[in-house]
Amino acid sequence: MQDRSKVIFGNEIKDGAYKKAVRSKKKYAKKYGDDSQVNYPVVIEKNAYIGDSLGVNNILVGDLDQNAHYDPTRNAERLEFDTQKGIIVGNIRMGFGHYRISMAIASAAHSMGYVPYWMDLNSYKETTCTKVIGAQNDLYSLGSRLSKIGLFNKLVWEPMNYEGFRALTYNSSDQKNAELMAPVYRNVPKDIPVVGTHVWPAQAAIHAGMKYVVNAIPDNWPMALHLSEGSVHTIQCHNAYMGYRILNGMNKKHVNKAMPGDALIYTGHYIDHELVSNIEADCKARMDRKKDGKPMRFLLTIGGAGAQKEIFAAIIKHLIPLVKSGKAALYVNVGDYKNVWDALIGEIPEMKGLSTEHFDNWSELVEFADSALDPAKDVTGIHGFWHKNIFEAVYCTNLLMRSADVLVTKPSELAFYPVPKLFIKRVGKHEMWGAIHSAEVGDGTLECRDIPHTIQMTDMFIEDDELLNDMCKNIITNKSTGLYDGAYKVVEIAMGLKNK
Repeated sequence: MQDRSKVIFGNEIKDGAYKKAVRSKKKYAKKYGDDSQVNYPVVIEKNAYIGDSLGVNNILVGDLDQNAHYDPTRNAERLEFDTQKGIIVGNIRMGFGHYRISMAIASAAHSMGYVPYWMDLNSYKETTCTKVIGAQNDLYSLGSRLSKIGLFNKLVWEPMNYEGFRALTYNSSDQKNAELMAPVYRNVPKDIPVVGTHVWPAQAAIHAGMKYVVNAIPDNWPMALHLSEGSVHTIQCHNAYMGYRILNGMNKKHVNKAMPGDALIYTGHYIDHELVSNIEADCKARMDRKKDGKPMRFLLTIGGAGAQKEIFAAIIKHLIPLVKSGKAALYVNVGDYKNVWDALIGEIPEMKGLSTEHFDNWSELVEFADSALDPAKDVTGIHGFWHKNIFEAVYCTNLLMRSADVLVTKPSELAFYPVPKLFIKRVGKHEMWGAIHSAEVGDGTLECRDIPHTIQMTDMFIEDDELLNDMCKNIITNKSTGLYDGAYKVVEIAMGLKNK
């Protein structure tokens, strides 16, 4: 078998870098074990949270009690793989981004009549795979938190996210480490297509001998981090195509051998079927609310690392007078981090009397989200959302997005969603390209890199008559060009590999 750490798309890795990659794998194997000879059993269950809405089934690997998504209180029916219509969405939990992209792929697959299987490589606690991913995830989360420190961000975090992850040598080490992740696929049918929404599930699938693998690249800043040779790579933006095709800058100034043409395909944005199919109606509702002087609805999505809590706190403080006067309303989703909500309430006591807490009650959330779509009903005040379960925590934003007027977010995976967006400061320099792309296609602002500019943009949305309307019109136009059809196309590519 080809050693994918030694040669990457025909580009040979120098001996020193290759030996470093080998040492990295040995270090993880020594610390977490090598389970390459373990025959893990596989169980299929309906996902208790997005099984009905998105048709998702969980793939549970190994001892059920060691699976993060296994619920022993449920008397769940054991299912069999559908080898004709099944498609695996391989993912990891690293923040919310890769889960959100996975949900988009699953939603598209379900709408197209396929059966999506959820395979979270960070949920199989007894496996070396999950232990290795967990260790790297912890390091990334630590870096995100430390990025609040200006000197650390300037000297370590931004260079690592922008140039460090860009190098082919980084991919060499990742590929070698991914060999330790392959055993979780051992008892998964090899002819079911796999879509990896992070590179590790795609790399591990290739190492495990899965036949049809698509690597859905999330970022539009070309980095070797996202390469999984042997799979078909998809990208969301045209401006990333050439950078990936020629592996631009991935070996400093050296001219690299290019990726083969059939290894890289532009698809457009990875967006859920439920959002794409309702774009016209939702944008019309936003423009109607603006015309009628209804409270402008801001959806704030706050992660658990806390790197940007002070920005969101400043936005909330600034908008509270406008919430009181009926000019603004807030949705605040803290995901599965209730401590973030508690910290905001502690810092801004005035929030408490204005807030309705929609906490860990999925049916109540769905009812609220549906009612907010009714043009006859106004949304006022501040609405806080927290869910203990990761699926509900992530999908909550998707449900609220349809009735929101402005999504306030860092320019990561949400930069590609068809809703007017206000971009706050990035976490990692690679994210800045999400805001650049969104501004170019006209559905989002520039990246506001400090609080004063963020507040200025917030006021512009409320006071300016055309900013919101222009973005809504651009979103409708973008839909007509297929810009938001990426998830459907990824599914078509994955199933096409099998049916070819």
